[in-house]
Amino acid sequence: MPWVRFTAPFDFKPPGRPQVTIAYKPGVYNVPSACATLAIAAGKAVRLPKPKMKIEVEEIKNGTA
Repeated sequence: MPWVRFTAPFDFKPPGRPQVTIAYKPGVYNVPSACATLAIAAGKAVRLPKPKMKIEVEEIKNGTA
């Protein structure tokens, strides 16, 4: 699952589950590949490098990385 930074709100409907919608607010998330692909294509997210250590996850979320 890739890490992305949402730059705008994005609603993701998982394939095969039309009754489910996951609403992402701007920020950093670890999301399913299908979600990342759709959000990036829509211009609402950018892919981030995979953190190598847990401390990097916190740095990415806090914007200090």
